[in-house]
Amino acid sequence: MKKILVTGALGQIGSELVMKLRQEYGDASVVATDVRQQDCEVVHSGPFEILDVQNAEHFASLAKEYNVDTIIHLAALLSAKAEANPQLAWNINMGGLVNALEVAREMNTQFFTPSSIGAFGPGTPKDQTPQDTIQRPNTMYGINKVSGELLCDYYYEKFGVDTRGLRFPGLISYVTKPGGGTTDYAVEMYYEAKEKGAYTSYIGAGTYMDMMYMPDAIQAIIQLMEADSSRLIHRNAFNVSAISAAPEDFAGAIRQHLPDFQLAYDVDPTRQAIAESWPDAIDCRAAKDEWDFKPNYDLQSMTKDMLEKISLKATNEA
Repeated sequence: MKKILVTGALGQIGSELVMKLRQEYGDASVVATDVRQQDCEVVHSGPFEILDVQNAEHFASLAKEYNVDTIIHLAALLSAKAEANPQLAWNINMGGLVNALEVAREMNTQFFTPSSIGAFGPGTPKDQTPQDTIQRPNTMYGINKVSGELLCDYYYEKFGVDTRGLRFPGLISYVTKPGGGTTDYAVEMYYEAKEKGAYTSYIGAGTYMDMMYMPDAIQAIIQLMEADSSRLIHRNAFNVSAISAAPEDFAGAIRQHLPDFQLAYDVDPTRQAIAESWPDAIDCRAAKDEWDFKPNYDLQSMTKDMLEKISLKATNEA
């Protein structure tokens, strides 16, 4: 990776990944793009361009202008927003992906796009979900993700595009607030624990989902992209996770630092149904075997860091 173009660069993953990539590869070597512009470090610390990924011509022209050798395609509508507007989700998530893959094919670039635990469905084994298993999701977001996994495999097998990807769990971050995902309750809980001492969860008690702290997710992307291609059997959609937890588990970890924290429930049927269609805990052995995936944070160490960083962020903003 010498010249990298990132789509969706102002989103939850992109806003942190761009800064890490610029730190490792140089500010000028990472071109951040998004459909909107805002006053933030990603925009000011290196090249930034407005890009709607549905515009194939503009996408191709930017990639050629900067002569990129790697495309990291993050632009997407997330699970809850995709379910609320499925046609728009298909147009952005699938139309944008096809445009990105076509640019990668034409320019012979390396290519990364994330998949998700949303690619699994109600018929998927819930515990220790295998790397290769039945998927059959029942949400538009999940359908987009399965389609994307297959499309990336196709571009590798048919055109030789070096496609790589990860099936991300819920990602937890203090840097960028959530953007319409089903697992966002966990991030909200940390913020409201610090601000209000209480949180009302839209996901019910006992609903287990896979999670990962954002520093581990960022490191996993870079590690996979730098991995020896000859070791990769699966290439796309590696299962990765660090934590399997329900809302009460997060509350218990928070109470180790804020003993009076209160958790209540007001379940959102739409997001609860999405959560129940996903695995409780996925099997990450393929990622460990093929490119040495190893997360650094568990629930306790993540909780300590999240609460410290949220406090620091509030102090700096004040």
